[in-house]
Amino acid sequence: MAGSKKDTFENALLLCIFNNTTVAGIGDDGLRGSTTAGSLYVALFKTVAPSDSVQGTELAYTGYARVAVARSGAGWTVAGNNCSNAALVEFGVCTGGAPETAISFAVCKAGTIGVDDAIYWADLNDPLVINVNITPRFSIGDLDVNED
Repeated sequence: MAGSKKDTFENALLLCIFNNTTVAGIGDDGLRGSTTAGSLYVALFKTVAPSDSVQGTELAYTGYARVAVARSGAGWTVAGNNCSNAALVEFGVCTGGAPETAISFAVCKAGTIGVDDAIYWADLNDPLVINVNITPRFSIGDLDVNED
């Protein structure tokens, strides 16, 4: 028998992870947000996308670094079991090591490149070719993950 999570809990779980909101009704204190909200980090991947069992191949151009996004409503919008970036996500300008093609992204727990710590990932709608002097950026709502 297969199971799933209720929609209301899926949305509450996303709020806890992305907006640092406590999920009420679990234990005495609920599933609590962190004392200090901190950030989640967006990473870009090439050739091999992350999956349940695969780390993926992260970009490595000169100037690339994961982008910190606050665990708050200013960083992430959560509604209807979906989460998307609430602010511009802008990576460093490529100054060498190009071209690279980003095919997917991940939301990670740490800013350290190459660490297998992705918690959500998805393919990009369109591959993004990054050459020298290109600054990869994603407008509000471009990066979406969901619970279902």
